[in-house]
Amino acid sequence: MEPAIIQQKIFEIRGEKVMLDFDLAVLYKVETKRLNEQVKRNLARFPADFMFQLTEKEW
Repeated sequence: MEPAIIQQKIFEIRGEKVMLDFDLAVLYKVETKRLNEQVKRNLARFPADFMFQLTEKEW
């Protein structure tokens, strides 16, 4: 994926620059479900603020 395309997929939410899980899955060429499973299985490898759930309003 080209850097310009990646930059378009970075959003500012709650004052943080973030990428949505489905965009990260495309970047890593895996299913979104699998990406989320791997993160949950390896939580100790990620900082506490690595991910958060969007509210309906934020979505």
